[in-house]
Amino acid sequence: MKYSILIQWSETDSVYVASLPEWGKYARTHGETYEEALENAKEVLEDLIYGYEQTGKTMPEPQMLQVA
Repeated sequence: MKYSILIQWSETDSVYVASLPEWGKYARTHGETYEEALENAKEVLEDLIYGYEQTGKTMPEPQMLQVA
């Protein structure tokens, strides 16, 4: 499955915040560097997928980029 990871700098927190949009507003992590935020997001995504599979929940549909 291919899910989105959105990484943005937070001036308030002085960290990169990584969001997983398909998984809801609370599916977030952070890192002091862009690379650390990305790795942390990958770990969170793996945990979410594992948890959903273990409980039989339906996983969200991945968002796809629509090019005109």
